[in-house]
Amino acid sequence: MKSVSARGCAGGAGVGGLFAAAFVDVAYSNEGDGPSWPMAATLLVGGAAVLWPAARHPRWLTPQLRTAVPALASLACTVDSVVRSGVLFGPAELAILLCLLFVAVRHCPRKWVVACAVLDGSAVLALPARPYAGEQETMLGFMFIGLLLVGLTVAFAAYLRSQDYRRTVAVSETRRAERLAIAADLHDFVAHHVTGILVQTQVARMMTDTGPDQLDPVLAGIERAATEALASMRRTVGVLRDTDDAAERRPVGDLAGIAGLVDGFATPVQTAALHRAPAVPEDLPHEIQAAAFRVVQEALTNVRRHAGDATQVTVALRYERSRLEVSVSDDGRGGSQLPAAAHGGGFGLVGLKERVTALGGELHAGPRAGDGWEVRAVFPG
Repeated sequence: MKSVSARGCAGGAGVGGLFAAAFVDVAYSNEGDGPSWPMAATLLVGGAAVLWPAARHPRWLTPQLRTAVPALASLACTVDSVVRSGVLFGPAELAILLCLLFVAVRHCPRKWVVACAVLDGSAVLALPARPYAGEQETMLGFMFIGLLLVGLTVAFAAYLRSQDYRRTVAVSETRRAERLAIAADLHDFVAHHVTGILVQTQVARMMTDTGPDQLDPVLAGIERAATEALASMRRTVGVLRDTDDAAERRPVGDLAGIAGLVDGFATPVQTAALHRAPAVPEDLPHEIQAAAFRVVQEALTNVRRHAGDATQVTVALRYERSRLEVSVSDDGRGGSQLPAAAHGGGFGLVGLKERVTALGGELHAGPRAGDGWEVRAVFPG
């Protein structure tokens, strides 16, 4: 058996009260001369517009149509009352018009908001003209009360509309920032793998004459790098689609993935070694591990791009005084035989610095004493 929520009870009470008020409106609409069928029709149209569940609205029942038609019906009833019938007004019609005014201000398209709000507000302000058309002071007093109700309703609806807009903007900005970060990840992954393919292809071309029997490991490395690049692109393009689980499928790395980067980096002419201190914990925050993975990935990519003559690359992970230190060093002299278009635009280290400093860390990149280059990042653990 389903439990009834407080919101459901309040909604049911509101609907019941509206029906009771509508019965009173119709019963006393002509002060004992019988019910007014124009008012009954107005209440029927307005009640349907207010109570029709939003999830079941047909496409043609737009907010502007939903709010404008009952207001026009009410104004027509008021004109008929002033001219000939003397119809009264009651709480149900007033409540319906105020509800529709709220809907007009909050939900109507921007170009229709003013027109629909003016129609509903005018219908509310015109109600006292029905019984008090000949009593100016009394009519103006009721109109002043109606003006206060209209102002409060418009202010509340406008506030909620502004909150909806701010929420939409915040969601859009968050999604845009996330997609920009995903695009940066795509660049990091694919650039790393494609650069490896290019370097190993050059090695394979050199070995066709000097050592054709040793080509198989190099070709296997090319195949592995190409497969990983395609997998990274497939995952990232999937993330860029509008799916609820996009954040869970975002391609990120961790400290355990650094070993795979180092293993996949080695070639017949370049060796790579990972030195991980036993003190490095396994449960570091995920954002720290992902940033450390990116540092190693970008540094290894830069070695291939700018230090093709390096023979030894060393990746070190240390943890001292609650700080994780990640360093990547090589013994190259800056020689590279890659085409100029494969060298990159020089924005990799800039992006790394932003990523590291955003986590409260520090990044240093520069030449080592003697030959070689070193990239070192320190993160608060």
